[in-house]
Amino acid sequence: MRKSIAIIILSAIIPTLMYGFTLSAQNKQVVELKTVVIDAGHGGHDPGAVNGKIYEKNITLSVAKRLGDLIKRSYPSVNVIYTRDDDTFVELYKRADIANKNNADLFISIHVNAVDNRSVRGHETFVMGQDKNSENLEICQLENSVITLEDDYTSNYQGFDPKNPESYIIFSLLQNAHLEQSLDFATLVQQNAEAGPITNNRGVKQANFIVLWKCTMPAVLIELGFLTNQNDMRALTDKNSQQRIATNIFKAFQTYKKNYDTDIYIPSGDNGTSGTVPVQEPSVQSSEFGIQIMASSRLLPPDAAAFKGWQCSYIKSGKLYKYYIGGYSTREEAKRDLQRIRKSFPEAFIIKTE
Repeated sequence: MRKSIAIIILSAIIPTLMYGFTLSAQNKQVVELKTVVIDAGHGGHDPGAVNGKIYEKNITLSVAKRLGDLIKRSYPSVNVIYTRDDDTFVELYKRADIANKNNADLFISIHVNAVDNRSVRGHETFVMGQDKNSENLEICQLENSVITLEDDYTSNYQGFDPKNPESYIIFSLLQNAHLEQSLDFATLVQQNAEAGPITNNRGVKQANFIVLWKCTMPAVLIELGFLTNQNDMRALTDKNSQQRIATNIFKAFQTYKKNYDTDIYIPSGDNGTSGTVPVQEPSVQSSEFGIQIMASSRLLPPDAAAFKGWQCSYIKSGKLYKYYIGGYSTREEAKRDLQRIRKSFPEAFIIKTE
């Protein structure tokens, strides 16, 4: 009995000694990829790329559903949402709206390529961004031209004309807040796709796809291969090969999710009076005051999803990395920013970093 009591007491004391505050169920939070939206390109009266009786819309739907099934089986807690799960037409802006309204953590748009040159083959993955490459612009214009099939598309896309290069100037004025995360996932997709059945890696590229522009989370557009190339077409239309393609994307998802998910700890206390003991390890940014938003058991990359787009510095305390926004030369300066930061991190509080 005494041994049991001692274990209980130690289990309560040790976290406080290690971290400077008690870790309770309320302190510990898990940042994880909970929702993924899978977008099968085209559909309904929009067939996409066509080669005889072979339609892009059917290939993308098959691969999308196979990918969704793989995610559901391996991650029952992940919410898999399709922009379409049958042969229906969905406007581009609605596809992004589905992801935005469901607070998706990742958007995957699946497409098939087609060009006049039938020798061109391979897979490539795009993220949102400015690219002056004429070939990428041609692909982009082709995919974006889908909006002309929509009713009143000029109103839905603020007068954007997919055939007019000058319309793309607007994209150069935009900053993609999720570019780094999108690039990470796109790179994983390309690496895993090299396993085949379509092995030619055409790389990760940036282009101004409307469906990506409207998304408010990491997002990629995958071109699985070229329907105009005989070798690619055979793979794209074979059911076993479609399963292999979906599996490759799923493996990229597995790695991305592993990197995305992390435990964070938010110290309890009135305006952060507990858990704010300064430590000797230097932070990324030298300052006297900061606004602590969380703590993590591992060092997070600067573009970690947990930071919600904020630029953060850290100090190390025991086995925890404490992340804060700032610095500020005075507590008053920090107070002026506190309420704004609490809109993203309700339990944020001011700490002294030096």
